Amino acid sequence: MHNWRERPFNTWGFRNIPELIPTAEIPVVGGVVEEPKVDEAWLTSHEIMVGDRVMHISDVLAQTFTDALVVMKRGKIVAEFHAPDFTNRSRHILFSASKSVTGILAGILVADGLLDPDELISAYVPDLKTSAFGDARVRHALDMRTSLVFTENYGDPKGDFARYRRAGLLDPALDGEPAETVISFLASLKKAPFEHGGPFLYCSPNSDVVGLVVERAAGERFPDLMAKRLWQPLGARSHARITVDREGTARAGGGLFMTARDFARFGDLIRCDGLVNGKQIVPSEWIRDTVTGGDRQAWIDGNFASWLPAGSYRNQWYQSGNADGAFFALGIHGQWLLINPRTEVVIAKFSSQPNPAMDEMKQMNIALFEAVNELA
Repeated sequence: MHNWRERPFNTWGFRNIPELIPTAEIPVVGGVVEEPKVDEAWLTSHEIMVGDRVMHISDVLAQTFTDALVVMKRGKIVAEFHAPDFTNRSRHILFSASKSVTGILAGILVADGLLDPDELISAYVPDLKTSAFGDARVRHALDMRTSLVFTENYGDPKGDFARYRRAGLLDPALDGEPAETVISFLASLKKAPFEHGGPFLYCSPNSDVVGLVVERAAGERFPDLMAKRLWQPLGARSHARITVDREGTARAGGGLFMTARDFARFGDLIRCDGLVNGKQIVPSEWIRDTVTGGDRQAWIDGNFASWLPAGSYRNQWYQSGNADGAFFALGIHGQWLLINPRTEVVIAKFSSQPNPAMDEMKQMNIALFEAVNELA
């Protein structure tokens, strides 16, 4: 538990989460389905431009520590890559790309009339009434615009972010430290000296709050709701899992664990405006809002504009701001789900990058995705 996120151990750790952290199953119906392989040589044989350099895709995949990459075009898998000992049946943790799945579940409940994004968070989760979230709206958490005294510092072993990891059982407990849960940690967070609804400030606890709101609004545990309303109707081929804390609370902000092919299928559902096999699983209105509703000024004033200058954020998804209208989910250590409406391409990528956040690798991955979009 001390080193599962560090090189070289993270290559194994990210693929074997249930051996490290308690998880809850998100089952498929009828058992796991075997799938035919796709020729990987086509993808890796191409050369692309990365900045001012010409690189083989195989080198880009190696330099970004890729574990798996799946490319879908108009709903069909057209290319993929797997690192050694990783197959199309292997599963991998999504980290913060999990947030985007949570945002979609929230949209399903909005359409059901069970969840109002403009309602107070504390109306759904009274446990948080005296915390920073007590006077925040669900919308503020969905768009990362709450006012929190919290710094997402992955390298600080002693601050609130380290406490947050320990509460979710991602790190070993400290000797003599009282055991916290996800809910008790969230309830301890204080409000910063500015109002909710201001700039985009990336704070993962927002997404765990959205997960709690989703559970309370639906009256079901997160993995059960996801299985019934998303995973099974989608036609996922393999069971997914999600990490849970000592009380069984799901880590909606970073704990999902699944195959790359099923992650790509989820992306294709979103590309198709929530429609699969003639059935509307996710309301199209929610997806349109997710793709276009981000507040540009909140993004410009926020803390991520330096690496995505034209971007914005809505419902736990990133909007690229490029001419294609591409949008994506993103997790630390290089987990991506990119959807390009113009090319009708979806790209799912799992990685085991040595550091949680590496802006130079984000740019290399974006160059890879732009090239693959045109090749597919």
